[in-house]
Amino acid sequence: MTPKSDETVRAAIIQLELPNGDLDGNRAAYRDALLSLGDADLVVTPELFISGYDLKMIDDRGDDLSESLNGPTVEMTREIAAEKNFTVVVGLLEKGDDGKLYDTAVTVTPSGEAWPYRKSHLFPTEFERFTPGDELFVVPTPVGVLGPQICFEHAFPAIATTLAMEGAQIIVIPSAVGDGYDHLLTLRSRARAQDNQIFVVAANLNGNGFCGHSLIAGPRGNVLASASHEDAILRADLDLSLTGLERQQEQSLRLARPELYVSKRATAR
Repeated sequence: MTPKSDETVRAAIIQLELPNGDLDGNRAAYRDALLSLGDADLVVTPELFISGYDLKMIDDRGDDLSESLNGPTVEMTREIAAEKNFTVVVGLLEKGDDGKLYDTAVTVTPSGEAWPYRKSHLFPTEFERFTPGDELFVVPTPVGVLGPQICFEHAFPAIATTLAMEGAQIIVIPSAVGDGYDHLLTLRSRARAQDNQIFVVAANLNGNGFCGHSLIAGPRGNVLASASHEDAILRADLDLSLTGLERQQEQSLRLARPELYVSKRATAR
């Protein structure tokens, strides 16, 4: 299911200000946005897109706001992905079979497959609410091999590099970066792209205390499309052949020595 190295993928980001906790209304807005996208191949939404990212509300209503991987958001995404031939990455407040809450990015393919990535590196305020995932992996899709990560995981270059070394062609990042921190989103998205000569599609929440500024970056760290704080639908064509060309020029992944990069003697405090 990996595309040819010269294939172009049409990527889109849905950046919409949605009210926290309005599940039915937010699903309807998400549905309308998906159906408006025309000929996109890959669609990415922000973190916790349907429930909203409000930790106090999740404390109070987490059981009501969360849903399973067979719940209405994933099922609706399956239907539209099949109808429109989309691959979609949607941010979900997941309630696992174990009854725990997970901050999850679900990749849904046109064939109906759903691949849940559970955020493995939680922000400090999230530990009391969410259970961390314990696996990094890539997802084979009709648009190429995707490497999912979520928000704060921008801050860990090793995550993107691990995914790139596992074959990811596009890093997809649902996020909820707050007002005043858009420099972190934009800088890290571009850096992770250039670090690994890869594409990055970073979809961020806007409104309700979040800064927007979703971004699509190319393998040189160049900006292919970017948003402001306002509602936006971003689009960019990703020429996957550029990754191979850039890696011929800068062979950092091929020459990497990962066994040297993590200290066995000390942990930062």
